[in-house]
Amino acid sequence: MELSFLGGPQPQRGVGVVAPFDFALDRELWRWVPDDVSLHVTRTPFVPVEVSLHLARMVSEHETLAEAVRALSAVSPEIVTYACTSGSFVGGVAGERAMTAEMTRAGEIPALTTSGALIEALGELGARRTAVVTPYTRSVTDALEDYLREAGIEVSGRSYLGLTREIWRVPYRDVVDMAHQAVAGPGPAPDALFISCTNLPTYDVIPQLEAELRIPVISANQVTIWAALRAIGREAVGPYQALLDPAARRGPAALGGVAAEPSRGVEGPRLPEAPLTAPEPLAGGSSLIPGPPQAPDQPLAAAVASAGPSDGDLLPEPDGGLGLPPGPSGTSEEER
Repeated sequence: MELSFLGGPQPQRGVGVVAPFDFALDRELWRWVPDDVSLHVTRTPFVPVEVSLHLARMVSEHETLAEAVRALSAVSPEIVTYACTSGSFVGGVAGERAMTAEMTRAGEIPALTTSGALIEALGELGARRTAVVTPYTRSVTDALEDYLREAGIEVSGRSYLGLTREIWRVPYRDVVDMAHQAVAGPGPAPDALFISCTNLPTYDVIPQLEAELRIPVISANQVTIWAALRAIGREAVGPYQALLDPAARRGPAALGGVAAEPSRGVEGPRLPEAPLTAPEPLAGGSSLIPGPPQAPDQPLAAAVASAGPSDGDLLPEPDGGLGLPPGPSGTSEEER
């Protein structure tokens, strides 16, 4: 049988992705990728350690990342990225730069991290003040705020979920609710909103949030893929998102922030705080936003319940946020 008339396959350009062992949103990453680019994804080894900032450091050790990058080099990607927000901001600005340098050395190709891409994206948007949404516990959210401040970015308000595992199951309606809480914080109006964690679904929610909040909205997975593709001369694809489309920056996202009603969980920069209570779902379940395709929709209370026991309706406050169950009860931050 003569098959010489067949063409293809289409030549592909490669982007290597090193993800934490519990990363569950491979498909979301692909949604920003054009047809002529392939993602080559590998994961760090599983680490049976209780959730803590210490765990964030362990999964981001230079030797671990270097080994993953060397494995990816077998398929010759043009760039490699570390798709983990907390793992790349936990060491501060200097730690992120050292991590990127080690990955570049190990693979002999350009490298970047999610946290480095975040600063690049905020610079692209001209944003010097941002509100922050995270699924993390308070201590990990504190570390993100420290990283941003060190990079010269002011945090105007923040809202966090306090989850310690299965972050990918958080429904879009809860992401929307937390976004409005963060923007309604007591600080000055933000120039942008950042939704942290590469394990938190955000793709479909970005355009609606930009329309509602009237500011650019960026997320961990979005900035990771955007920066990696930009580095090899390609553009990320996505529906009407200010970071990806300069025309969108002249639309609702450029009209200035719209004040939202204050609600529980709103924080200004490092005000005294109590553990957050779970936010109420939006009226109507945010019917304009489709649920994340990676997981069935469920109330936030179910996601929090899966993270372990709590005291009444208060969210747990174990250190960490990388997707493992909380440690044994009675373990303090100092003991970790």
